[in-house]
Amino acid sequence: MSKEFDLIKIILYTFVMAKIEIKNIKKKYWKTLAVKDFSLDINDQEFCVLTGPSGCGKTTILRIIAGLTGATEGQVIIDGKDVSDDQPKDRDIAMVFQNYALYPHMDVYGNMAFGLTMRKMSKDEIATRVKEAAEILNISKLLEKKPKELSGGEKQRVALGRAIVRKPKLFLFDEPLSNLDEKLRVQMRAELKKIHDKLKATMLYVTHDQIEAMTLGDRICIMKDGIAQQAAAPMDLYGHPANKFVAGFFGFPPMPLVEIKVLKDKGKFFIDEGTFKLQVPDTFKNKIGQYEEQVLTFGIRAEDIQLKSDYTGKLENNTATINVDVVEPMGSEIHLYLNTGKNSFVMRTKISSTIKSGHSVEVAFDMEKMHLFDPQTEKSII
Repeated sequence: MSKEFDLIKIILYTFVMAKIEIKNIKKKYWKTLAVKDFSLDINDQEFCVLTGPSGCGKTTILRIIAGLTGATEGQVIIDGKDVSDDQPKDRDIAMVFQNYALYPHMDVYGNMAFGLTMRKMSKDEIATRVKEAAEILNISKLLEKKPKELSGGEKQRVALGRAIVRKPKLFLFDEPLSNLDEKLRVQMRAELKKIHDKLKATMLYVTHDQIEAMTLGDRICIMKDGIAQQAAAPMDLYGHPANKFVAGFFGFPPMPLVEIKVLKDKGKFFIDEGTFKLQVPDTFKNKIGQYEEQVLTFGIRAEDIQLKSDYTGKLENNTATINVDVVEPMGSEIHLYLNTGKNSFVMRTKISSTIKSGHSVEVAFDMEKMHLFDPQTEKSII
């Protein structure tokens, strides 16, 4: 049995697992309601990501869970115990911050050991835990260095190691990679994923970066105005957004959302964009029938619009000729920003395309992949 396997086994057996329940949290700052009514369950051993636009309340939720900020109303329950009134030190939570928060006068070993020393743990136990965490994070050779001698990625590993040595019930991450350059962020995302797979610990990660959310999260919760809009696995969120906000917010490039009118002709339903009409598949008849002659919101992902010449699906009544506003090379593919004169769409096509701005293209819409939303409730219809 390898040394590495023994180390991982030790960590797995010594970490305490946890289920987190966040119930009806509200937070008011003077007259401003920062969090209106937030609820979320985080499963044992789950890597859950909290994302949303700036100011939606995601960091406030993290601080309330940690006990750094008190909730105006609601409960934080860890393994069945209400810890809403407990001090941060009594919640058995480790938090990794955006700015690393390392002590500049201490070496790496001292920074990682500090929390354990404050808990009056024995020197031998501290040394064992620091060594285990350093090996997992590949920073064993850095233990005698000061923070000023480290790169940004190394500082982030040390901050993570300081959390790991505590073996907490829950890890909280507050945009820990936002200060790193793009290449390092990609590397650290992979490292975080590996660490979670090794530790099998419960983790809640806050980010505004959708790529981070999709690559890291077992489940993603999207917030808006202090309310959870939808919590689901990444591809479920992408393919089945619960409402108009989630559809427009989650995914790159963003899903265009345009107003259309539902028409019926000879037993078939169509959506009328104003400059072209597209037939609704018969499989959606029951869902769309009640909206005849009404205006709805229509959305479709970039990969579900294709050049007619490349499309392999059913072409009947699902094509349109649209002008190209912008051609955006993305390396392995090209994004075409289309303009009908009334609405804008975006599509992906292969890099060998010779299409240029100002061209007109005939495209096919994969109507089996379309999304429709009620304009009043903004909830998904299809």
